[in-house]
Amino acid sequence: MAFTIPEGLHADLNPLAWLVGTWRGKGRGEYPNIEGFEYAHEVVFNHDGRPFLNYYSRSWIIDAEGEIIRPAASETGFWRVKPNNVLEVLISHNTGITEGWVGQFDGPKIQLVLDQGYSAPSAKIVTAGVRLYGLVAGELFFAYDMAAEGQELQAHIWSSLERQSE
Repeated sequence: MAFTIPEGLHADLNPLAWLVGTWRGKGRGEYPNIEGFEYAHEVVFNHDGRPFLNYYSRSWIIDAEGEIIRPAASETGFWRVKPNNVLEVLISHNTGITEGWVGQFDGPKIQLVLDQGYSAPSAKIVTAGVRLYGLVAGELFFAYDMAAEGQELQAHIWSSLERQSE
């Protein structure tokens, strides 16, 4: 399938046009005091013609057979392209956390670093984070390293997602 720039995409977003669409797959996660887990993951990037991408991610904890056990994390946000291949990303989580990320893109490779975060009084406090998104063998690879609740920055979740036909 040949890739085309989505109709109506703001010109500033052309370098990220490869992200636009719905991606689904599976991933794994772990963290101190959290037993390792597998999850189903869906990520959606879309646009409305303005100079930002809308972002939505949701996941479900799954068993060894891939059957859904329960809902897991959900997040929504906006991705803004700035000069010199800089990205500014805003993400809010269903767990009471909102974050600002800053990073770089180089073709189909995106690296983001947590710039600032806010945690609601009942939410965990995330003190550092690194996100990686990349196109690997036609799939969207995602990895998130996190420092939270007194832990040092370390691997937390990662997934590989296939583009879905519209």
